[in-house]
Amino acid sequence: MKSLEERIQTVQKHIEDDRIVVMIIGLGSVGTYLLDYLVSMNDEAVRIVVVGRNYAKMEQNVNIVRIAALIRGLNRSRIDIEDGVDLTDIEAIRRAIEKYEPDFIVNSSRAYPGLKYGSISWANVRAYGIWTPLAIRFTKNVMEAWDKAGSDAIVINTSYSDAVIPWLKSAGKAYPDFGSGNLNHLVPRIRFAAAQMLDVDDFWNIDVMFAAGHFHDVCISKEGQTEGVKLPLKLYYRGKEINLDHNEIYKRCAISMPVDQQRNMMNASSNYRIIDAIISAVRTGEDQVVFSPGFGGNIGGYPVVIGFRDGMLHADIDESVFSFEEMNRADRKSMALDGVEDVVDGKLIYTDVLIEKAQVAFGKKLPKEVAFEEIETVAQWIIDEIILPQTAK
Repeated sequence: MKSLEERIQTVQKHIEDDRIVVMIIGLGSVGTYLLDYLVSMNDEAVRIVVVGRNYAKMEQNVNIVRIAALIRGLNRSRIDIEDGVDLTDIEAIRRAIEKYEPDFIVNSSRAYPGLKYGSISWANVRAYGIWTPLAIRFTKNVMEAWDKAGSDAIVINTSYSDAVIPWLKSAGKAYPDFGSGNLNHLVPRIRFAAAQMLDVDDFWNIDVMFAAGHFHDVCISKEGQTEGVKLPLKLYYRGKEINLDHNEIYKRCAISMPVDQQRNMMNASSNYRIIDAIISAVRTGEDQVVFSPGFGGNIGGYPVVIGFRDGMLHADIDESVFSFEEMNRADRKSMALDGVEDVVDGKLIYTDVLIEKAQVAFGKKLPKEVAFEEIETVAQWIIDEIILPQTAK
């Protein structure tokens, strides 16, 4: 696996040459929203490739995005459809990557489509980590194919990257560079909450420095509280630090949102932001800060700064406000509340609390550890023994 530092230089050159290829693997709701946002960039340099199994279904989604964008006068991107790619077929994925040589790959696939896993887990066990074997199931295939293709693409993963990316890294496998969603969904809520407390309209001038794992994205967004965990958070208005009551901020983050596929607008926006930040950093020379779960193969979510250092483009965890150790400690507490005790030596380790809760809620006993080689077996067991009985009710 080539390092991110090596590959981002290649992508930088392609951006400077105005030939940027974005590959979206899996054109469900996240992928379709992302396609719409990318087309709306109205950038002739951006070529988009959508990859999946069913040409007819992908063509329908592509067509409505293309027509809707052109109505708005915002469609200058070429869109290609690569069908016949089953995400269980690593060689098929490899061939698609080699054919198009993308600069960015967004893996928006899901092992069990059409279901928000949290609709089952939050009410029953208050933890999302139970689904990690499902979240990694196709990601590991995409990364193996990417590695075999010798690709220089920057890879963005959309499903539970807080644990999925570290799991791949700990197993010595190729792993995505960025995760989307999760932490990224919470930062805008914090901005809006701070603007309300300051009684200002220009919420876009509020900057946030923050780190947290997936549990707190859900807990704060749904309940407006942190379950007693102190999280690294600082806020700035027009460049000056502001002191606001953090508990009040979290309380105001609990805002009404859809619970269906419409929520995937946020995940797609998170993917878009990462791609746009890298392109903008190259074109403007200005640092860009994004929030990414799993960045660098680290558990939980972190602020990431993208910008030039010694004349070369880099992406690094932003430690300008909080140290990595401080953020990592908070992230690990958050992930433990989400049911993930650790990810180490290629093994996902569930917390005893999650195992007990799952036994009570579903009548099924989770294994304490899931080895990398057991992912397929355990993922299918979760579908058969937990998801199907719950969705049949």
